[in-house]
Amino acid sequence: MNKDSVAVVTGANSGMGKATSIAIAKTGATVVMVCRHRERGEEARKEVQEMSGNSAVVLMQCDLGSKDSIRSFCTTFKDSYQRLDVLVNNAGVILPGRHETSDGFELQFGVNHLGHFLLTKLLLEQIIASAPARIINVSSGAHKIGKIHFENINLTKNYRLWRAYGQSKLANILFTYELADRLKEKGVTVNCLNPGAVATNMGINRNTGFGTFITRILKPYFQTAEQGAETAIYLATADEVAGVTGHYFYRKKQIKSSKKSYDKNLAKRLWSLSETLTD
Repeated sequence: MNKDSVAVVTGANSGMGKATSIAIAKTGATVVMVCRHRERGEEARKEVQEMSGNSAVVLMQCDLGSKDSIRSFCTTFKDSYQRLDVLVNNAGVILPGRHETSDGFELQFGVNHLGHFLLTKLLLEQIIASAPARIINVSSGAHKIGKIHFENINLTKNYRLWRAYGQSKLANILFTYELADRLKEKGVTVNCLNPGAVATNMGINRNTGFGTFITRILKPYFQTAEQGAETAIYLATADEVAGVTGHYFYRKKQIKSSKKSYDKNLAKRLWSLSETLTD
């Protein structure tokens, strides 16, 4: 990457998203930090700018739980930038209790998968035009317990926290592999990763305090956000993975994801459903 490159990082105001933004900004590229909250996002933008020594760090608001917000962001981005060399779909949510997005989707499936699915599709033409380009999706080892509940996709029945999270993270990988197949001849690589156990704010509910106590107790055993972001940064910037596509990484190494994640029929069925749900 260089000063002519443009990168988009979702969930960029804290944790791995902020660490990824800093590392990419250090290459000289323009970094667009996609955040839901303007105030927190602006604080993070200043920090990324200062720590990277790069003034080309921009904040753009987007709520990945809202199709209208995603469409508005993509329109603004395309009006502002001619190219998109790297897209890091990093944002993620995990909360106790069943919640819904503004569009009525179960929150974790709606944000972690559908939001990034729609965002990526709307930016795809620009990404292809910027080839060679890269798309990186942050998944999780929790995908191994995941199942796509097609008949109960919003988990209105038998909701469980890990059932919801596992479904969304398996969806990230199925989406990665299917998109990689579709873009094979386009000069765009698509990979996903498991960042490992990372001490971030993703599981913290600021209203209930959920996750704060657990994170504090377990923090010594967790990676820092910077350590957790290393694989995403590697996939976004390293020369040795320039032509690598359709793989799952952990600690900067290609590894096998779950058997279910390689089911092409499952991936195509999820793609079709995702297109329907995102209009």
